[in-house]
Amino acid sequence: MRADRLVSLVLLLRQHGRLSAATLARELEVSTRTVLRDIEALSAAGVPVYAERGRHGGFALLPGFRTELTGLNPDEALALLVAGSRRGAQAFGLGSALASAMLKVVDALPDSYRDTAAGAAERLLIDPETDLLSRRLVTEEVPDAIAAEVLRAVFAGRRLEIHYAAADEPPKWRTVDPIGLVTIRDRGYLLATRSGEDRTYRLSRVLAAKELPEPAQRPQRVDLGRAWQERSTRFRAGGDQVAVLLRVRPARREELLGTALAVRSEETDADGLLRLEVAFQDARHAKWALWQLGLDAEALAPQWLRAYLRDRAAALAARYEVPSPR
Repeated sequence: MRADRLVSLVLLLRQHGRLSAATLARELEVSTRTVLRDIEALSAAGVPVYAERGRHGGFALLPGFRTELTGLNPDEALALLVAGSRRGAQAFGLGSALASAMLKVVDALPDSYRDTAAGAAERLLIDPETDLLSRRLVTEEVPDAIAAEVLRAVFAGRRLEIHYAAADEPPKWRTVDPIGLVTIRDRGYLLATRSGEDRTYRLSRVLAAKELPEPAQRPQRVDLGRAWQERSTRFRAGGDQVAVLLRVRPARREELLGTALAVRSEETDADGLLRLEVAFQDARHAKWALWQLGLDAEALAPQWLRAYLRDRAAALAARYEVPSPR
């Protein structure tokens, strides 16, 4: 909306001083012609914005001008800036709204506090794109149009029609009653009901969404934390789960537990290795998880898993076998 863009333009000039039309266009994701029109609109509305000519020219506000945003102390602003640096908003398609909100948070501070809060926020990095081994952390993208439609239905309490691509199934249209949204490790999920049954949909698998006019059939109040926990418990208990008995080095325990659905028993052997019985979602999940642990783990049961790991290791060894000299 143009009104939001005008506010963002003023806040950018307040925080950065003089900025060129090209820089403003890049920050606001519009054309330079649109920026020039917005500058004219602000001047006509009485905002003291002026142009400086020359090589280092641009647009600026008269000294002392400030917007009417008050009420935050430095600690409160810092808390919002740190929270705003998290990528969870991206999972719900709120990245641009978050950027605009952060501009307003900084501008809400008195001049004496602004540099302190903004500088402190620069010294904190939350959820970088890669870990220490330069492995890229995968963030699922949700198109803004789809995220906006889902959000509107959730907040308005209306039914939602989604074109959903479940795993290993062709996409289908579904009419659901949205309850709420959850983000876990940068993945967004829609909690809903369909024909009275609980359903959970990954937002990245929603190919299209349309808010419907009829009201959603859902409780007036909801405890999303409890609802998510109940659905997680049912998920771990369902499907073609596979129980695996294994031994693993203590240093790899957290990695194992990070992928297993559940730990059914755990004890320490005399040699210091951990003996655990864990549950995986299915055979494919169990094969993948044990192979990742390499020589730091040994599958004791079931026998078919041991045979799979043995055969795969033998095939890998054969591929890299050094040819005998002739």
